[in-house]
Amino acid sequence: MNELVRLRSVEKYFEHGVSRNYVLRQINLDIAPGEFISIMGPSGAGKSTLLHILGMHDMSWRGEYWLMDRPMHSLGKKERMEMYKAHFGFVFQSYHLLDNLTVYENLEIPLTYRNIRRGERESLVADVLDRFQIVGKKDLFPNQLSGGQQQLVAVARAVISSPKIILADEPTGNLHSSQGEEIMQLFKKLNAEGTTIIQVTHNEKNATYGNRVVQLRDGWVESQ
Repeated sequence: MNELVRLRSVEKYFEHGVSRNYVLRQINLDIAPGEFISIMGPSGAGKSTLLHILGMHDMSWRGEYWLMDRPMHSLGKKERMEMYKAHFGFVFQSYHLLDNLTVYENLEIPLTYRNIRRGERESLVADVLDRFQIVGKKDLFPNQLSGGQQQLVAVARAVISSPKIILADEPTGNLHSSQGEEIMQLFKKLNAEGTTIIQVTHNEKNATYGNRVVQLRDGWVESQ
């Protein structure tokens, strides 16, 4: 296989008595290294569910999920989480920064998950603070930042450990248009540097930053 991600017959459903309420149906999807994919569709189409399956946050699904030729569907929870920590960064619409930690400490957290030594962590945090031009914000807490600044920190946190894949769930949904464009330009730059990006978006303009759109409707892939 040459694909970075390969999904075959992936399904997600909830059981209500003897009936099943399907959120995803027979999802077949291949994603090559370095692609920038936009997942679109109406509310309730299964977009965020698919993203959380890709990111190992949702373990209760059926089908086959291959990541770099490894069968995620055959791995236990601990092994899947190790794969997530090693290869993914996640950007949420609502930032998900820890309010009681400074910008510096929020950025350092993903590195502690990977058992990186303190000296190397300090170097990596310093580099990303400089790269994202937020050195002056490092000792501030999230509630002292604007929405755009918080999302910038969230993106910086997602990329600090050099993930192969960034998953983004409506990353500009809470931002003004100018702030949103700044985030999308940043994603475009990261993608040009080789990072695979998979975003969920309702925004037609944001979708154009990617090189492929996957349309979901009622849990099915309608087009890609």
